Amino acid sequence: MTDFLRLFIPLYFILFFAVAFFGASFVVARRIGKNPNVLPKDDSAYGLIGQYFKLCLFGLFAYTVLLFCFAHFLFRLYLIPFLDVHYLKYIGIFLMILSFTWVVIAQIQMKNSWRIGIDEDLKTELITVGLFNYSRNPIFLGMIFSLIGFFLTLPTMFSLLFMILGIILIQIQIRLEEEFLLRQHGESYLHYESRVRRLL
Repeated sequence: MTDFLRLFIPLYFILFFAVAFFGASFVVARRIGKNPNVLPKDDSAYGLIGQYFKLCLFGLFAYTVLLFCFAHFLFRLYLIPFLDVHYLKYIGIFLMILSFTWVVIAQIQMKNSWRIGIDEDLKTELITVGLFNYSRNPIFLGMIFSLIGFFLTLPTMFSLLFMILGIILIQIQIRLEEEFLLRQHGESYLHYESRVRRLL
C-alpha cells in the first residue's frame, strides 16, 4: 500500500491543483477577460486570511511532493498508529477521488461566476442549480472532503494539521463570501440561504 500511496498522493494533489486551480483560472480568465484570482494582497483581515490560505496550500503541496521522494521516512514520521489501518486508507482514497470529481463538476456549473476570493469589481451570477441546489458551497465542501480523505489515507500529525488549518480557513472564507453575496444579491440570496444548507 505504501508504494501505491507514494505515487497516488502527490499525483492526486498535482492533478487537483492543475485542474481545480490553474486550469479553472485559465478557462475563466479567457471567458471574462480578467484573472479570477481576486484574493487581496493588502494588510486587511481578509488579506491575512488569503495569505494564510496560500501558505497552507503551498505547505500541503510541498509535503505531498516530499512524500514521493522520502516516502518510507515521511509515512512513519509522527504517524498516528491506531488510525493507520487499511480500511480507513481505502475510505480516504475514495473520498479524495470523489471530492476531486465533485469540485470539478461544481466549477463547471459555476461557469463564469467562479472566483478565488471575492470579486468586488464585477457582479457575478448567483448559481443555485446542480450541486448548488444541495450545498451553497460545494467547492469548499469538496476541498474539506479532500483534506479528510488525505488524513485518513496518511494519518500523521502533519496531515492532521493541514486538515484542521484548511477547514478553519475554509470556514472563515465561506462566511466572508456569504456576507458579500448577501450584499450583492439581497433577497435572492436570503431565499437561497433559507432552503440550501451551507455545506451539506
